[in-house]
Amino acid sequence: MNTLSYRTSHTRPEDVQRKWFVIDAENMVVGRMSSRIAHILRGKHRVDFTPHIDCGDNVIVINADKVRFTGKKMNNKIYTTYSGYPGGQKSFSPRQLLDRLPTRVVEVAVRKMLPKNKLGDAMYKKLFVYAGPEHYHQAQKPEIINL
Repeated sequence: MNTLSYRTSHTRPEDVQRKWFVIDAENMVVGRMSSRIAHILRGKHRVDFTPHIDCGDNVIVINADKVRFTGKKMNNKIYTTYSGYPGGQKSFSPRQLLDRLPTRVVEVAVRKMLPKNKLGDAMYKKLFVYAGPEHYHQAQKPEIINL
């Protein structure tokens, strides 16, 4: 019987070397940018990607208050939250949410593109979103990505 001379290798959690990336969200479409960020957080851009291991990198998003939507989504799209109590359902348009909590639009878009389990929670913790051009991760020497 012929056997192959190589074996499939899987990344172990202790072998993952994480990088830091900065993305400037100014004038970027929310959905397209968020899918790319989720791709990086998941680790699918890496050669050693393993689906059951958190092997993604850290992402810093700056200027999240200057994102844009295509079409009429800025006024017509609805974000809905529910506290679990009677009368606890709240709805916001992206324009209202950007005025109140400017980072939440990007956070929600990326969160919904990650796996809905403990692994997705670990990936989401590596996302850092800032409304302005400043961030507090200079010590990590992040690389700038142009999407």
